[in-house]
Amino acid sequence: MAFLVVYFLVDRGIQERDDTWLKGEVEVLAQVSQTTPKDRLYKRIVGEVAELATREVPDERNSQGQRLSSAFFLQADPNNPESPLWVGPSSKDVFVKAMQQAKLAPGVPRFVRIDGEHSRFRVILRAEDNGRETYIGLSDRGARNLLHEFTRRVVMVWGGTVLLGFLISYWSASRTLLRVERITETVARIGAEDLEERLPESVNSDEISRLSKTFNHMLDRIQSTVNQLRTITDAVAHDLKSPITSVRGILESGLCSTDGEKLRDLVGEAIENLDRLLPLLNTTLDLAEAEAGALPLNRVPVDVSLALAQLVDLYQPAMAERHHRMAVDLAHVFVDADLPLLNRAMSNLLENELTHLPVGRQINIRLHSCDGSAALVIEDDGPGFPSEIAARACERFVKGKHSPGHGLGLAFVDAVVQAHGGAVKLSDRAGGGAVITVSLPVSVLQPS
Repeated sequence: MAFLVVYFLVDRGIQERDDTWLKGEVEVLAQVSQTTPKDRLYKRIVGEVAELATREVPDERNSQGQRLSSAFFLQADPNNPESPLWVGPSSKDVFVKAMQQAKLAPGVPRFVRIDGEHSRFRVILRAEDNGRETYIGLSDRGARNLLHEFTRRVVMVWGGTVLLGFLISYWSASRTLLRVERITETVARIGAEDLEERLPESVNSDEISRLSKTFNHMLDRIQSTVNQLRTITDAVAHDLKSPITSVRGILESGLCSTDGEKLRDLVGEAIENLDRLLPLLNTTLDLAEAEAGALPLNRVPVDVSLALAQLVDLYQPAMAERHHRMAVDLAHVFVDADLPLLNRAMSNLLENELTHLPVGRQINIRLHSCDGSAALVIEDDGPGFPSEIAARACERFVKGKHSPGHGLGLAFVDAVVQAHGGAVKLSDRAGGGAVITVSLPVSVLQPS
């Protein structure tokens, strides 16, 4: 479509150029005809001027090198109809007959077909008052040759562009399909027991490269999840083995006993052991959900100081039994949090202090706002974190040699805090002891 528009515009431009030349030359020749005396030299003078005008047209030659006449001049005089003034091809009579049959309107160029000529002539008529008619014609052979050359070049360029586009498309498609085939082969090799395989990543930042990187990130998460699942399974199996074996032994003893009182005691002991297993299972499942980013949170604005003050009052009698002293400094800070999970996390922190500190220690609890975060700091003057677990104390099932727990307390706290967009930091106190700092984003809308 674009080529047709350009072709039409070029054709119109050539025609307008030819019409301008015809109108100018016919006026010049008419002026010469009017000013030249009508004597024996009239035809010679006007003919030479006309011949000079026709030579202004670019020289055109045939395949044998012969010059072709592209323009003609004809002046018909009613006083001498048998001998018109003619400059052009030798077949004058054919042109005179064609002009008589064409019935041209003066001053309006038109195409006229000449018998025996392969090309049309663009002809203009200039009629004078004395009845003399002057015709000037210009062949469209040059215009057609120009358009044919233009068409040939456009077709060559278009064909070359199409061929180049086809080659580029074929190369790009082959390269893309090869990369897709490599991805397919790699994915086919990946199995449940072999998650180390990764897709090849290209340095180019295209769609397939981004797909490979995304798929590799997904494999990394799957591998991490599978490894965590295996670790959890092994750890849970290890921690459950002894309590379950103990419960089984108690129940077997009850089956062998005929004493009703002793049987009730054994069943009660088995139930107590099962009750101790239930928190372990619940905490392990909550940890798995939190680390997988699937822990459900029902966020509401929570006054941390109020929730923490209630827990401190709850643990105060147990702390007093072990002769621990607590100093509490709580500022009112609100966070968007799941209150039950937040209470469990803070309870684990106080439970750790109660369980792991020697008798008669000082515990300082501070809550304040710092740089858009609620900072809860719990420090004590105890022995601090054992050196062998200091860097991994927030990992699941990591605990000290003499710890009676399962190593899930701080891991659960860290998972809950991270699920709320916060962070847990463990450090040693300057004068001896441990410092636990919990940071949570403050609530956007502070209750009035």
